[in-house]
Amino acid sequence: MVQMTFGFGGIILIEASLSFLGLGPQVDYTWGAMLDQGRQLMFQPGYSHYIIAPGLAIAWVVLAANMLGDGLRDRLDPRQRGRG
Repeated sequence: MVQMTFGFGGIILIEASLSFLGLGPQVDYTWGAMLDQGRQLMFQPGYSHYIIAPGLAIAWVVLAANMLGDGLRDRLDPRQRGRG
């Protein structure tokens, strides 16, 4: 279960990276595709949120998955029983 949560963050990063490069699913609503679309508008005034929103979403989901995995590891590790 712990490895699954750590792997989830990696899968999100891989999918977003491949979609950003145009190698992922050919849909416009993946976070990587949204970053690619926002990259084209990045330097136009008033359009910076098109790249900030999916970038923050990716970062928060990956961070949350890793923190969940770390918490599960701390909670379920039998070698840590009886300490702290």
